[in-house]
Amino acid sequence: NFKIFLDLKLYDIPNTMADAAEEIAKLGVDMINVHASSGKRAMATVMERLGRLASRPLVLAVSALTSFDQAEFSSVYEQNLNDAVRKFGVMSYEAGLDGMVCSAFESRLIKDATSANFITLCPGVRPFGESAADQKRVADLDIAREAEANFIVIGRPIYQAQNPREICERILGQI
Repeated sequence: NFKIFLDLKLYDIPNTMADAAEEIAKLGVDMINVHASSGKRAMATVMERLGRLASRPLVLAVSALTSFDQAEFSSVYEQNLNDAVRKFGVMSYEAGLDGMVCSAFESRLIKDATSANFITLCPGVRPFGESAADQKRVADLDIAREAEANFIVIGRPIYQAQNPREICERILGQI
């Protein structure tokens, strides 16, 4: 009875993305993602294809990888990170997606630009001040809660822990 988020970050031409999303949906996963930078047409094509199915997974668009800081993001996209994330959020919303993958620091920005009901899934959460490692835009549980993140991703703090169960129990206690 686990829910499955298949984090493949689809990015290709619209028809190829739609083909892949349709095949993935047939696996019965609950949530998938695409890159917002694939563009509004590609995202809308995915949603139109998935809309033909009896049931479909939630579809989220990746805004900006949490391993990017402003300088790295600018070197790739040649724009301000927050401006681009806002633009990606609006495009994704208009294309009919269910939400965005974003850092907790952009969750409120996206919801303000789209809808309070537009889902945000926030990776890079470090619940108890753990090392950011290769992540640049990390947040703790309080920041994620204040940003009204719908889902949080806590990877390494759990799977690198001596006692992952204990960490999960502490996180659940904090939540």
